[in-house]
Amino acid sequence: MMRKLELDFRGGAGGSPWLGRALLALAACVALDAGLSYHSARQTLTENQARLTKRSTGTSAPKATPQEVAAVRETVQRLSLPWDELFTALESAASDKVALAAIEPDAKAGTVTISGDGKDYLAALSYVLNLSRTEGLERVQLVRHEQKNEGVSFAVSAAWSRK
Repeated sequence: MMRKLELDFRGGAGGSPWLGRALLALAACVALDAGLSYHSARQTLTENQARLTKRSTGTSAPKATPQEVAAVRETVQRLSLPWDELFTALESAASDKVALAAIEPDAKAGTVTISGDGKDYLAALSYVLNLSRTEGLERVQLVRHEQKNEGVSFAVSAAWSRK
C-alpha cells in the first residue's frame, strides 16, 4: 500500500522567535531616528527662513556712490550701441591685404577709431575708401599712418551713426 506523503514547506522546526523580535526592534529604532532627523531639519529650515525674512525686510540695500552710478550708466550706454551694424560695416570693407588691430568706440562722441596694419600704403587707402562706402559709418578719414619694414600701420576715425 501507499503511504501518505507529508510535505513541510516551512523548513525546519522554526528559527528563534527572538531573531524576528530583534529585527523588528531595530527597524523601529531606525524609523524613530529618521523621524527625529526630519523634525530637526524641518525646524532648522523654518528658523532660517524666519531669519532671512527678518533680514530682507529689516535692512535696506547699500546706497550707490555717484561714481558707481556713472560707471553703470556708461556700461549700459556702451551695451546699447548698435554693435551689429558696426561689425557688419567692418566686415563689408574687409580686405585680405589689411589686418585690424583694434576697434575703439567712443560712445559719448559717437565715433570709432579703427587701427590696423596693411601690406602697403595703397592697401590702407583702399580700406579707408571701402569703409567710407559702407552704411553705418560717416566722415571716415585716415588719422595717422606709419611706414614699417613689412607694410604700413594706420588708424582711421569715423562717425558711428547710431540709429
